[in-house]
Amino acid sequence: MSPLPLPLSLAFVASDRPEALEARARLAARYGEVAEAEAQVVVALGGDGFMLEVLHRNLVTRRPIYGMNRGSVGFLMNDYHEDRLAERIGAAEQAVIHPLSMSAVDADGRSHQALAINDVSLLRSTRQAAKLRVLIDGRPRLDELICDGALVSTPAGSTAYNLSAHGPIIPIDGQVLAVTPISAFRPRRWRGALISHKARVTFEILEPDKRPVSAVADNVEVRNVALVDVVEDRAIALAVLFDEGRSLEERMLAEQFSA
Repeated sequence: MSPLPLPLSLAFVASDRPEALEARARLAARYGEVAEAEAQVVVALGGDGFMLEVLHRNLVTRRPIYGMNRGSVGFLMNDYHEDRLAERIGAAEQAVIHPLSMSAVDADGRSHQALAINDVSLLRSTRQAAKLRVLIDGRPRLDELICDGALVSTPAGSTAYNLSAHGPIIPIDGQVLAVTPISAFRPRRWRGALISHKARVTFEILEPDKRPVSAVADNVEVRNVALVDVVEDRAIALAVLFDEGRSLEERMLAEQFSA
């Protein structure tokens, strides 16, 4: 990505945390601001959850997002500093994120669509374990997966729920997706798979009346699903900006060597 030309028109948006709202007021007074719809760059103040919210808001505009951590985890955020903000953004490194497109059919035959920047997860809805059939590009790969659930993760989401479920961290430019079981019971030793980012993942829910399953694309939940298709949407490219020398690629590499 070429450096962004200065001066920049910035929009400041904040989560509802007091420290984020206070930071927004100070930054807007210091640097000036425009409406989010008119900005060259949106500055998001909060944590990773708020960053996902802002990215979803900009799926159509695809406006670059520069986050600063005023939340808890902040893996997708830059450190919070108020000085030289425009220069930092102008020199920032860009990570391009392609979301997942989820198409789900529920038990009543209704279709649902949603986009996920992090992951699409299937989760059992009752005490009964879920039973899933897993297909890749229409070909069955697991005839029966008994588990608490399963998920498909983007590289950007691979350090989130996917990592907690013991899935792999994927380089941001890895061109693969992770398919990861959640508490697999049978086959007990199956730890998941890495597949091409061009592949289509299909989950067929077995015994859906006895073992209901919900599908979740980031913050959109569809209950009592019968079939779920997941594919990367290459037509959408979201730009997240990181301080020079602190790229998302570097963070994901460092995460793999952390204690």
